[in-house]
Amino acid sequence: MGNYFNVNGKLLEEQYRDHLSDFFQWEQREHSCEWVLFPENIGPYISIDEASLSQGELYTVLTNKEAKGRKGVLIAMIKGTNSDYVRMILEKIPLSTRILVKEITLDMAPSMEKVSKYTFPKATLVTDRFHVQKLCYEAVQELRIKHRWEALDQECNEREIGRETGQKYIPEVLENGDSLKQLLARSRYLLFKPETKWTPSQRQRAELLFKRYPDIEKVYILAMELGWIYHTT
Repeated sequence: MGNYFNVNGKLLEEQYRDHLSDFFQWEQREHSCEWVLFPENIGPYISIDEASLSQGELYTVLTNKEAKGRKGVLIAMIKGTNSDYVRMILEKIPLSTRILVKEITLDMAPSMEKVSKYTFPKATLVTDRFHVQKLCYEAVQELRIKHRWEALDQECNEREIGRETGQKYIPEVLENGDSLKQLLARSRYLLFKPETKWTPSQRQRAELLFKRYPDIEKVYILAMELGWIYHTT
């Protein structure tokens, strides 16, 4: 009998391996570093997404939504996100099985859409609500950051004018003790949360922020209303 691995300097005999696991008899062993498929786990409602498992390496993962994270949830795990390669692997699953999928949830990546559309031809594509909401929240933050850069530029200009005129620059201090640039920086987290979850200090900061920047208030309300639609529909 041959030896196959070493633990703390002691060789374990091949004869013991069957008592540890059936890895060496696993039919997917040869390609498991690149991809694994479990067609028996396919259901009518599935999800496709990318995941980073180790050292930043991305994998495309298909899961059965009805399994709710328990046994039988994994349908496929494929190294990389190249749509042509992912399709080639998924098409190893018989078409008669793939057409059983009625709905597939995905993000807005074009590669995921291409894979889903052609690999599961009978499925309705549904964009994951969290990715849609994320875009809205990012838009709110982009507007806040835009105004913060403007505040920083304004402060630099006023400091320069103060040096030229020999006057000491004194920044404006708001009612809560923030300067304008601090107000914009410290408002980041409250803009991710509904008003009902604000702390008293966040509420005061929001009132000052929205008074100065009504456009931020407008996009914040729109983002929260979109979340409300998802929660109640």
